[in-house]
Amino acid sequence: MQVRTRHTPSYGVARLMLAPGEPVRVESGSMLATSYGVTVESRAQGGFFKSLARSALGGESFYVSTYTAPQQGGWVDVAPTLPGDLNVLELDGRVGWCVTRGCWVASASTVQVETQWGGFQNLFGGEGGFLTRVSGHGSAVVACYGALDVVTLQPGECITIDTGHVVAYADTVQSQLRQMNQGVAQSLKSGEGLVFDFAGPGQVLTQTRNPRGLVGWLRANGLGPRS
Repeated sequence: MQVRTRHTPSYGVARLMLAPGEPVRVESGSMLATSYGVTVESRAQGGFFKSLARSALGGESFYVSTYTAPQQGGWVDVAPTLPGDLNVLELDGRVGWCVTRGCWVASASTVQVETQWGGFQNLFGGEGGFLTRVSGHGSAVVACYGALDVVTLQPGECITIDTGHVVAYADTVQSQLRQMNQGVAQSLKSGEGLVFDFAGPGQVLTQTRNPRGLVGWLRANGLGPRS
């Protein structure tokens, strides 16, 4: 599979170029268009319980759609829900990536996608206690809300990032979740004030906009669900 992106960085679309008979896994609801003859099958990826974990705990859809190119090859266009940039992770079988909820869009059939426990405190932080982990060989497409920043950490170099701005980080990076301020009750309720400490070596992908801020704005203007 080859990936070609367009309309980045504001409204990114990824075109997944497929060889004859090649399948690709896509987050349910992310397909924009396909070339003629591409077939699709949606199923609970990895069985019922793994799919339930992805949906209820990892922030992804219960079903994963598998698109398969016809004998002449084909393509699938995918786009995320929120406006923003796209990034293609090229997996070499050695380093996997942890992707935060809602950011995984698609990956080659040779890439393993699983739900991974991200820490007990994460569950109360409003970001979801589970992460989507991608590993293996091939390309994986992740999306962000706003623009994408890539932070490359040297061995022992540290950085602190708000939980709502983290998109993904490499397995080589050490992470720790902690409270930034003193408002314990408010932090546990809304996720505000919780940050990740990362230590290198490795890369961390961040987004310039926080989806939590969008939800707050919608609620404040009577446009979204109220808790």
